[in-house]
Amino acid sequence: MADFDLAIIGGGINGAGIARDAAGRGLKVLLVEQNDLASGASSASSKLMDGALPGLAFGALRRMRALITEREVLLRAAPHLVRPLRLVLPLNAARRSSLLTRLGLAIHDRIGRREILPRMRMLDLLSDEAGLPLRIAFHQAYEYADCIGDDARLTIANAVDAAERGAVVRTRTRCVRAERGEEWRLVLNARGQREVVGARVLINAAGAWAESLVETVLRGKPRGLLRPVKGSHIVVPRLYDHDRAYILPTRDRRAVFAVPFERDFTLIGTTATAFSGDPGAALPTLEEVDYLCEAANDYFRAPLLAADMAWSFAGVCARYAARPGRPPEPGRDYALVLDKRHGEAPLLTVYGGTLAMYRRIAEEALADLAHFFPRSRPWTAQVSLPGGDFAHDGMPALIEATQQRWPFLTAEHARRLTRAYGTRVEQILQRAARLDDLGLRFGADLTAAEVRYLMSKEWAQTADDVLWRRSKLGLRITEAQRAVLDRFMAQGSG
Repeated sequence: MADFDLAIIGGGINGAGIARDAAGRGLKVLLVEQNDLASGASSASSKLMDGALPGLAFGALRRMRALITEREVLLRAAPHLVRPLRLVLPLNAARRSSLLTRLGLAIHDRIGRREILPRMRMLDLLSDEAGLPLRIAFHQAYEYADCIGDDARLTIANAVDAAERGAVVRTRTRCVRAERGEEWRLVLNARGQREVVGARVLINAAGAWAESLVETVLRGKPRGLLRPVKGSHIVVPRLYDHDRAYILPTRDRRAVFAVPFERDFTLIGTTATAFSGDPGAALPTLEEVDYLCEAANDYFRAPLLAADMAWSFAGVCARYAARPGRPPEPGRDYALVLDKRHGEAPLLTVYGGTLAMYRRIAEEALADLAHFFPRSRPWTAQVSLPGGDFAHDGMPALIEATQQRWPFLTAEHARRLTRAYGTRVEQILQRAARLDDLGLRFGADLTAAEVRYLMSKEWAQTADDVLWRRSKLGLRITEAQRAVLDRFMAQGSG
């Protein structure tokens, strides 16, 4: 008898989402990730739940309808990690038709189920504060609704929920071989320790590594259905004071975003360049940084230079192409391919995917595998993620309640903890009556109590896990402070 009903390779948002859904249906689940959770593209997105200019093609409309529905589901399931964001689109007739833009946004407002997010409106940039940081040439803009999400924490929240529902989550564990018979026999390696487990079904959710996993681990022939695309981003000191984002049509008919980021910064991205090589080694090039700075400089008054960067990062997403050698189809972000053979265990491969659609991908994956397991119903659309068990508009009240219960916290400390952990902030702060009760302070507002929680509940093992995936405190902590954190974690939390 197999050790697990379902084994999933890949601890990004798709793998974690499938693990959560399957564990909630009573299946025995194993999730294997070769590095840290969300260590690939799932921590390197633009943080927007959509991010596309509303289009008019049939495929784009179908995609738009699904995204609008999913955004509202996630706003209710994880209001600490996903929140509404208004996008300001300055009218630039030389780069995008105002009429087509208005038509696309009108359709965006009318399709899909919408109960939380507001509709489009026109802005006068000469009187609205959104016009203050822009060049005087821009007089009008459209403003429409999207959401911003903490991609890495959303991934981790799904893995936490999966584990609490019985899944086994193994990070920094590599599947070095998968042998197919009546069940899958997986050979795992974790820091030199070899282990063999069996699974009735295998899911390849390795993202940009999906086809290399087929070749090296499954010893099969890749189908050639992935198009690795690198998206690069830069983080610069805050360009403006309000809390809206900008979508900026570029000279090459694409769009770049400027998004409020970690209170004191602005995130600018993204590029979209074909990529080959190890996705884990992807970095922004000087040309890509210059491209993003140029796009910003076309709109913002204050000049932006590459030297202004506080941080940069790149992620490789795996876009799905329906046929080998063909570009991705418009409006089709992902596909699930089920390989089932008589007398052999099935293999399901996830090609592509986006942050906003991960929950629906998980539902579709379990539907495709329904005849291998006892009948079960979808459930994730109605159940909050860990820490998200409060109203979708209840974050201000939760922050206020956190400050009242732990009055030694500064307003910013309470805000950061509550946005990261939601109602589970209590598991970190517990009965602390003063800041010193939270233990050693590493810099910024990071304390030993929070680090211990991340190590015991969220699989954090290194300073990077804490500073760049479970938070973005790497923007505020010095190298010396980071070294202290590394030593603390290496000692097993002291």
